[in-house]
Amino acid sequence: MKRAGPQTFSYSVFYEQDSQGGFVAFVPSLPGCHTQGETLEETERNVREAIALYIESLSAHKELFR
Repeated sequence: MKRAGPQTFSYSVFYEQDSQGGFVAFVPSLPGCHTQGETLEETERNVREAIALYIESLSAHKELFR
């Protein structure tokens, strides 16, 4: 049996400017996946990492969706 190659997923991310400074990012299709940063660029890096860790956790717990 051939092993499937890596899959590519696409997620919508919502960014909001925090009233106390910085930004917050939410990934609605991944419940509980959110992060923050001082700048929009930092927040984008952080949300990419948060998504990767979320998917890694799903995979580790055999909960990865198909």
